[in-house]
Amino acid sequence: MSDEFDKNDQSMEEALEGNVENTEDTKDEYEKICFLCRRPESVAGQMIDLPNNIHICTECMQKSFDTMNQSNINYQDLMSNMPNIGMIDLSTLQNQIPSSQRIKKRSKKKEPKKALDLRNIPAPHKIKATLDEYVIGQEYAKKVISVAVYNHYKRVATDTMDEIEIEKSNMLMIGPTGCGKTYLVKTLARLLDVPLAIADATSLTEAGYIGDDIESVVSKLLAAADNDVERAEQGIIFIDEIDKLAKKKNTNQRDVSGESVQQGLLKLLEGSQVEVPVGATSKNAMVPLTTVDTRNILFICGGAFPELENVIKERLNKQASMGFGADLKDKYDRDDNILEKVTVEDLRNFGMIPEFIGRLPIVFTLRGLTEDMMVQILKEPKNAILKQYQKLLALDEVRLEFEEGALRAIARKALEKHTGARALRAILEEYMLDIMYEIPKDDSIGQVIITKEYIEGNGGPRILLRGQEIPQLEAHS
Repeated sequence: MSDEFDKNDQSMEEALEGNVENTEDTKDEYEKICFLCRRPESVAGQMIDLPNNIHICTECMQKSFDTMNQSNINYQDLMSNMPNIGMIDLSTLQNQIPSSQRIKKRSKKKEPKKALDLRNIPAPHKIKATLDEYVIGQEYAKKVISVAVYNHYKRVATDTMDEIEIEKSNMLMIGPTGCGKTYLVKTLARLLDVPLAIADATSLTEAGYIGDDIESVVSKLLAAADNDVERAEQGIIFIDEIDKLAKKKNTNQRDVSGESVQQGLLKLLEGSQVEVPVGATSKNAMVPLTTVDTRNILFICGGAFPELENVIKERLNKQASMGFGADLKDKYDRDDNILEKVTVEDLRNFGMIPEFIGRLPIVFTLRGLTEDMMVQILKEPKNAILKQYQKLLALDEVRLEFEEGALRAIARKALEKHTGARALRAILEEYMLDIMYEIPKDDSIGQVIITKEYIEGNGGPRILLRGQEIPQLEAHS
């Protein structure tokens, strides 16, 4: 019996030792952060450990000693004159660092390893084939972005394999609102399984002004990578509404969110070491900082660039002249694809500085949506809007069908709103509201058919009871 007890005690001790090792491993996964300056161990150097899980860097500790030595205050007399004040309990001051601000340690590489394997990078035709399942039209844009992303990650994977250094392939997307710029980037990041940060350029301001600092775009990418610096350094940053950073026409006002932000983004686009706050959008004394190298981060900028058509027309109309065979001044007024004729000169006249445009070597445009493309967007993608409504009603055991004429009517109404594919959801929500409200009341309803007359306001939807359902509808669903 005594032997069995000894074995049990021994196994309990081993289990406890294993638990201690596991907790130490989890602690070692994250860096220590200085209690005073909030810098991580990788930036501030080795930490001095104090009770209550407090860590102080050597620099802050030395400053504390210097301050105490230089002051001539008699602390005993001071405390005796203040009987209601006791010694400060550091444990009450030391709050646990939020999980959003904990920084994972960089893995110590025993042997040089590539973060990406060339065999695991999908070829451009495979990237485009996946984009085709979700994005309708925009064939040229999908081809450009597939090749640019493939070349970029080949550059990341072969960074240390050759003496020839490949430049970054940052991109600038130009297209009207609702044509799929943001959706294209989201689909791309999901395909490649890399961290993606989507930032809005309208909130960026010059350092020292109210708004987000320029480094906040990298901070968002770090948060998307779960504060893993190495993974974030191979991610994608999409800066939307980049056209809002154009130089202001009125030079009397200080331009804190225009040209100055373009100049601040230059170092990020080209590649540099930047200190970014962890778990916050601005630097302050209570937020830890870490260093991120933007050399291998792919930047994609997108914007609608309103009034850019007028800049292009003005340049093209300069070639107009009088006489037989001359170009007419209104020749380009009815050109729906005028944006495809954009040049670097047009972007500079719009208000983008040459240094900024030069760091975005790949410039391509997206076409505005037509009625046929709108109909395709409604029914063809994997997560099409119609499929979402059909699934919602299928949960109530009701089939939902759409006549072809109804889809055309919805597309025409969406084009009138001039907000791109976003208008489709708004129109469907309006017409599906009463149907989604009334159907759960009656269990006898088996099928609902949305007709052209219902969309145009001349009739209502066709509702069939169970047992009367049409097995195969001629119209598309």
